[in-house]
Amino acid sequence: MKTTQSPKANEIQRNWWLIDASGLVLGRMATEAASRLRGKHKPFFSPHLDCGDHVIIINASEVVLTSDKASKKRIWRHSGYPGGIRSRTYAEQLNYKPEEAIRGTIKGMLPKNRLGRQMIGKLKVYAGTEHPHAAQKPIPLDLSRAKARLEKKEAVK
Repeated sequence: MKTTQSPKANEIQRNWWLIDASGLVLGRMATEAASRLRGKHKPFFSPHLDCGDHVIIINASEVVLTSDKASKKRIWRHSGYPGGIRSRTYAEQLNYKPEEAIRGTIKGMLPKNRLGRQMIGKLKVYAGTEHPHAAQKPIPLDLSRAKARLEKKEAVK
């Protein structure tokens, strides 16, 4: 009789992935990053364990939103006080703090518990091309299919 093997915490090897967000669609890039953070690309994925990898996103300010979502979709936050709700459009947020727009999008795709908070800690987002994680030797993640899909869609218009 074969039993299902579950990886132990010390057996999990974590890689570092580098995503260049310039010209990528926000949602498609975020789903790939969330999948890597959860570890769903690994053959021994377990939903109750943090078996995911570290993800570095550079050029966050150059991410693209399709259609007119940049001007219509809003990011909401609340201070906790009565009347303390504030909102911004994605275009305003990408101009002000592009890192937070991407971090919030990816955070919404992760579990809403301690495990999700542990996973979001492995996400590093930078507005420019420079990042301080060169010593970890991140592997560039090729998302050219998502970029090609956007270019094909724009060519049809």
